[in-house]
Amino acid sequence: VLGILLFGSANLVYAQTTTKPTKEKETVVTQQTNPSIEELKKQIAENPQNGEALVKLATAYQDNKDWTNALETWKKVTTILPEWAPAYYSQGYVFQSTKDNVNAQTSYEKYISLVKPEEVEANKKSLAYAHLFIAYTNFETNKDLAKQHIAKSLEYDPANEDAIKLNKALNPS
Repeated sequence: VLGILLFGSANLVYAQTTTKPTKEKETVVTQQTNPSIEELKKQIAENPQNGEALVKLATAYQDNKDWTNALETWKKVTTILPEWAPAYYSQGYVFQSTKDNVNAQTSYEKYISLVKPEEVEANKKSLAYAHLFIAYTNFETNKDLAKQHIAKSLEYDPANEDAIKLNKALNPS
C-alpha cells in the first residue's frame, strides 16, 4: 500500500528505483575520459585540501552515476569540511541511489543536524526531502519516528504530494 501511495511522483520514484550499478557499468563509467573530471583530479593532486575542486569532482561523478567514486569523493569533502551540511545530503543521495538506506538515513540525519538556523530557508526543499526519506524508511519499523519526520517534512514543504500521502498513511483519520 505504501509503495502505491509514494511512487506517484518522479522524485521519489527516481530516487527509490535507481538500480545499483554493476561492476561492468562502474568500469565503463570510470574508464570514460571526462575532461572536467580529469582536470579536477589534477587540481586535487596538486592540492588535496581543495574543497571546491573536491565538491565539483564529487558532483561530476554523481552526475555520471559513478556512485563508488562519488561516495569516496564526498567522504573526502566531509573530512576536510566536516561541518558543511550539503556534503552529507549528497552522501545520503549516493547511498540511497545504491539502495544503502541505512547509511542514507545516517547521512541525511547528519545533514539535518548541521543545517544552521540561518540556512534553513535556503535548504527547505532538501530538508523536506531528507525528513521524507527518513519517515519513509521508518514507516514499517518505527511509526513514531516516521511521524516526527513526516511532520518536519511537511513543515518545510507543505505541498509535497509524497509527504502528504505518507502523512495520511501514518495518520489515518
